[in-house]
Amino acid sequence: MMPPGRKDNRATQELGTIVTLDPTGDDDWLTLVAAGESDVFHSPEWLRTISSTYGFEIGAQVLVGESGPMAGLPYAVVDGIGGTRVVSFPFSDYCDPLVSSLHEWKRLTGGLLEHGLATVIRCLHNAVPLADERFAVTNKAHWHAVDLRPDGDDPWEHLASSARRAIRKSRSANVDVAAAETPAELRAFYDLHLRVRKTKYRLLAQPFAFFENLWREFVENDRGTLMVARVGGELAAGVMFLEWKDRLYYKLNASQPEFSATRPNDAIMWAGIEYGRARGHRRLDLGLSDWDQEGLVRYKRKYASEEKVISFLSHHPQEPTPSEPTRLAQLMPGLTDLLTDERVPDEITERAGDALYRFFA
Repeated sequence: MMPPGRKDNRATQELGTIVTLDPTGDDDWLTLVAAGESDVFHSPEWLRTISSTYGFEIGAQVLVGESGPMAGLPYAVVDGIGGTRVVSFPFSDYCDPLVSSLHEWKRLTGGLLEHGLATVIRCLHNAVPLADERFAVTNKAHWHAVDLRPDGDDPWEHLASSARRAIRKSRSANVDVAAAETPAELRAFYDLHLRVRKTKYRLLAQPFAFFENLWREFVENDRGTLMVARVGGELAAGVMFLEWKDRLYYKLNASQPEFSATRPNDAIMWAGIEYGRARGHRRLDLGLSDWDQEGLVRYKRKYASEEKVISFLSHHPQEPTPSEPTRLAQLMPGLTDLLTDERVPDEITERAGDALYRFFA
């Protein structure tokens, strides 16, 4: 779907021209996301991470006027277990279209829908697509954030009492939190993440290349950090934080169950809040929680000062969907159970994630 390089769709359009471009480096995209209400999932760094890790064909529809870019929507063409789809944007908690009106939204999506593929998007802050009768809400998720504004009140005073108790407990247990500095520490964090996904959730983990690309795009460019908690020198937990504009994002985490009594996750959360305020960020985005993840939602509510709903929107063409993707979707849960069995070596589970994770988009 996305041609190499930049493409102008210059029909006799009013109020600007629709342009298809590469959002990982095109100047118009950089201008749009720098000036607008964009999130890390619009950033060239994130888009490059996803493209490099999974090999998706990505692009962006941008409405360009006389004064420059006015609106935009990044997307990827994905061959997943649900068939070939247009997704905005794969493996992202949400990715609001950068539009201010239903007219702009329909202009941007018109060309994409003409290809006859299912099109899906996750919206958090922008309600414009919810008014589009061509799209239906198919799912919802929780979202939480912490107010970090430097001119605001001390965030400690706004924490739930249970959060303050957990942080004090981590201090009394001598939980040490520090920023990871080496690729070896990144690998140790990934190994822990893999084990948690495999043993607690019976799910495959993202490829290690995803973590390496995040490290390269964000951490090495001083736009993020991997914070790790140690108890007695042993890795107990870790969280990857990403930075974009005036916001800090809590993106990946993992912890060892045997250290849960020392509250390493709470120690890292508080360290992340202090880090974000020191860096001048106004919000700590705690990301997506599935609607039925009651434990995770309770944990985030201990810290959050803001809560919203992420809406999953889908457009499906009139033609019947082929049966092959449905059969693949039916096989995948059993295959995942097999590959995450405790008797399967972690190395094999990791290689399975490398090969199969891209199909979950």
